[in-house]
Amino acid sequence: MPPTLASLVHHSALKLTVRAGGDRLDTPVRWVHASELTDPVPYMEGGELLLITALKLDAEDADAMRRYVKRLVGAGVAGLGFAVGVHYEEIPGALADAAAEEGLPLLEVPRRTPFLAISKAVSAAIAADQYRAVTAGFAAQRELTKQALSDGPEGLLSALASQVDGWAALYDASGAVVATAPEWAGRRAARITGDVERLRERAAPASSVVGGDPADGEDRVELHSLGTGRRARAALAVGTAAALGTAERYAVHSAIALLTLTTERSRSLYAAEQRIGAAVLRMLLAGQPDHARGVAGDLYGGLLDAPYRMMLAEAASASAGRARAGSGDGGGDGEVDASGIEAAAAVLADAGGDLVAGLVEIVESAAARSGEAVLVVPDGERLVVLAADGGAVVAACARYAETVGIARSGSEQGTDEDELVVGVSAPAGPIAAGAAYKQAEQALSVARRRGRVLVEHEEVATGSVVPLLADDAVRAFADGLLRALYEHDATGRGDLVASLRAWLSRHGQWDAAAADLGVHRHTLRYRMRRVEEILGRSLDDPDVRMELWLALKATSAATTVVGAGSE
Repeated sequence: MPPTLASLVHHSALKLTVRAGGDRLDTPVRWVHASELTDPVPYMEGGELLLITALKLDAEDADAMRRYVKRLVGAGVAGLGFAVGVHYEEIPGALADAAAEEGLPLLEVPRRTPFLAISKAVSAAIAADQYRAVTAGFAAQRELTKQALSDGPEGLLSALASQVDGWAALYDASGAVVATAPEWAGRRAARITGDVERLRERAAPASSVVGGDPADGEDRVELHSLGTGRRARAALAVGTAAALGTAERYAVHSAIALLTLTTERSRSLYAAEQRIGAAVLRMLLAGQPDHARGVAGDLYGGLLDAPYRMMLAEAASASAGRARAGSGDGGGDGEVDASGIEAAAAVLADAGGDLVAGLVEIVESAAARSGEAVLVVPDGERLVVLAADGGAVVAACARYAETVGIARSGSEQGTDEDELVVGVSAPAGPIAAGAAYKQAEQALSVARRRGRVLVEHEEVATGSVVPLLADDAVRAFADGLLRALYEHDATGRGDLVASLRAWLSRHGQWDAAAADLGVHRHTLRYRMRRVEEILGRSLDDPDVRMELWLALKATSAATTVVGAGSE
């Protein structure tokens, strides 16, 4: 405890006597200051014991003393010490009355007690209190370290809650509560998840204080981000009934350091895991599952013993650039570029506000909470994820994509941060990794084309091929192939496009197609000859009939696909 006026009064060597404000002797004394100024307030910080001899004060003027004392009280002075036997043989009644009226503790300092003795006593008491706080802090640090080594973060939180006489909670990168101590603090920790999420939006390290209104019975909760990167990897909440003291502050700082060590993987370790993951993925895609399992070891081995899903994720802007670039990058062939793994890992680890980086956090948080193994490999601007089929990671990705999709549909104008596309393969095993990669890439392409956030390969495999015809390249081909027929019909000299569509839909049956059009079969035969002449192609060629049918479907399917993609 810091020194108080009471401890100074009870100090046998000082011989101080209380002359006013005896009910406020429990006031802490931050320092001792001697001043003979008529207005020492500009030089005070609050909490001082002011020592005077009244050299320049008219201590017998009641009005002057009332003004003097009011200013001292307003400045937060802890107490006033008056040396008798110097300029006044006793404390003037005007000063004593003013102090009593304002409730300012007034101590009589005998002539044989020098002001320096009082200053030394306060200084020694403050030093002793600081020593006790530091000693208690080191003891708390040892206890926290012991608990962290023996029982992990849960044991550390229990020790911390005991040290601060309150509660503590640990949050993961997504803002979800991981652990609390004591157990009853779970509800309180859950109520401030919004504050934790706001803290995560700030560059680490960051801290904030929420609540703390005693009138409302609120805890004072300190929030601290955990992590060494620009983006916090976790957060610590410490709830107490009042502000933390020095010893408690040492304990909290120790907990932050220890939790950072236990929850934050260093860049080198993260990069090493990325290199292992990239190697495992390359071996799987190369058809070497046994070698991949050997390299995976305990880190990823369990993931290869059961069906998994392969997911590809990237920003839509990157997808568009990849599509424009064609198949020149390795991704289209299921290749993973290992040369940029460390740089890509660093970017993903430190990215702020990026939805692909957000997906990384969701994946890793879900894996940590469920105990599932998950393989996350940055591949340039693309992210490759292997996760157990039907597990928590796949479910978390689906929920994240749904949330992003809802936010996107509610936004009048999308931004780069709104652009995220994810393709998910069908369940696969180690020997089918190459096929799973292609399935995920196909689903990614469909998600991009349909304006969806996430598409599973099952949707592509069981759906119709017609929606795929809305691709810009297919549309361009269809428009070029049929342009001459549309231009002919625009002159009013026939209805060749409709006639071609009816004839192809009836598999070349003249009577049935003519009946659909309401024309004679000879008229239809003439129109088909005109189609062949204009296009310079023979309708007897099955490849020509197939291309024409797909071109007709592409021109009519675009509106349907756009409407379906906007649902």
